[in-house]
Amino acid sequence: MRREEEGVIVWRKIPGLENSSFSNKKSFIAITGQKQWKGGGGGGGLNFACVSVVKKKDNSKKFQPTLRQLLKHPLALLALVPKDAAIFATGVLAAAAAKTFTAPLDRIKLLMQTHGLRAAQEGAKKAFGFTEAIALIGKEEGLKGYWKGNLPQIIRIIPYSAVHLFAYEAYKKLLRDADGELSVVGRLVAGACAGMTSTLATYPLDVLILRLAVEPGYKTMSEVALGMLRDEGIASFYNGICPSLLGIAPYIAANFCIFHLVKMALPEKYQKRTKSSLATALVSATLATLMCYPLDTVRRQMQIRGTPYQTVFDDAIPGMWHVMVPTDCTGVLFPMH
Repeated sequence: MRREEEGVIVWRKIPGLENSSFSNKKSFIAITGQKQWKGGGGGGGLNFACVSVVKKKDNSKKFQPTLRQLLKHPLALLALVPKDAAIFATGVLAAAAAKTFTAPLDRIKLLMQTHGLRAAQEGAKKAFGFTEAIALIGKEEGLKGYWKGNLPQIIRIIPYSAVHLFAYEAYKKLLRDADGELSVVGRLVAGACAGMTSTLATYPLDVLILRLAVEPGYKTMSEVALGMLRDEGIASFYNGICPSLLGIAPYIAANFCIFHLVKMALPEKYQKRTKSSLATALVSATLATLMCYPLDTVRRQMQIRGTPYQTVFDDAIPGMWHVMVPTDCTGVLFPMH
């Protein structure tokens, strides 16, 4: 037996609806040739009624490709991927491509950040510039040496991004006020806490990346990890964690503030343009990175095998500032921006 569907009609007053300018029924009929609806009011104005019908969408009848169609067009499987998962996967692929493209510069930066400490340990010369780093890698390891350590960088992207997104949403829920709103300060705190959480969760991979990039004799990530466990213990996987966590909050705050100030300084007609937002983001990220770069250098020197620096307040920071002053911007703190 066919089931009959029932409809529900809800009548509501429309606030602010003004009466018609027609004062009586005769003038309305004379002009429009239509009869007026009967109303319960005693006035001579026109009555008004509106009926809206909304049908509930049936998701069970959503289009689904057949097995034959999927076999003929395998790329159609991508249409079945949830939107959030597709956005996350696209972001991971983009980040992996960017890391691979800039891997040679990252390798050179790591060598320059740690060369002073390694030179003291190995008795090598202390002068070490950008061109010397390029020549050293090419001479000792060849072309593939510029991408040494890139694989663990790419592997780290997936858990880092996943933990960061999940933690950011969780912290936002905790920091919302009674009305469910999140203030600007709340967003900054949520972002900083999410950055710290994701850094803490993936920090061992960051140490492996540095060891693989700057220490000779290692070829695989597993070889580095086993050597660290055998010779230094599990605590070595978290060397330099304090400056890493300390650098996240000021970086996010500086990036956000500079972005806001630069954007407000632009003429109003340029503020909402995509190109202006991209340029503003580039400027704010560059300045924030420059401001927090010394902590990154401290972190890298604490990650090296046999480092004399055990805490942030050890001789790392005072010694670096002492070395940086006579050598200007080519010193240890800012070996490569």
